[in-house]
Amino acid sequence: MKKLFLVPLIAVGVVLSGCDTTHKVREPTYQDALKDPFIAVNKDAARRMVSQLEYSLPPYSRVVIASLVDVHSLEPTNFGRIISEQVSAEFTRNNYHMTELKLRDSVGILDGVGEALLSRNLEHLAERHDAQAVIVGSYATSQEFVYVNLKVIHPKSNTVIAVDDYTLPRDQNIRRMLRN
Repeated sequence: MKKLFLVPLIAVGVVLSGCDTTHKVREPTYQDALKDPFIAVNKDAARRMVSQLEYSLPPYSRVVIASLVDVHSLEPTNFGRIISEQVSAEFTRNNYHMTELKLRDSVGILDGVGEALLSRNLEHLAERHDAQAVIVGSYATSQEFVYVNLKVIHPKSNTVIAVDDYTLPRDQNIRRMLRN
């Protein structure tokens, strides 16, 4: 008799437990944010470039930085903008005077001719902002990674005076930044 009573009770419990349609998503915490290596990786790249500038571009020089662009479309994205912000911050911490170019038109990027136009306008950009160097960057994506390239360029000679390449995992956060 007890077994007959337990079977429907267990069945009701199983059915009711399957009715819970609320899926609880774990919110990221401040501790999770502190462990996120994205900022540290970009700052490390900036530090490596600063160390290459020891003899070619002294601290307190004025530097212009543009948002990184996708090599395929030459369009800035949130991903490219945030990396340029973090690189700029690290150059500022190392006593460089940074000027940001936030507007697309200020760098003169046009579809299909962006790289050539940008290189022709480096000297003009530097003169307009009284800069001794310009930082530019690009990135390319694969299914699993994002490949980043940063360059510090002497605008009068178009000479690369510092460079850094690094790879980031194409995780959920980076995929979201790449879409915007």
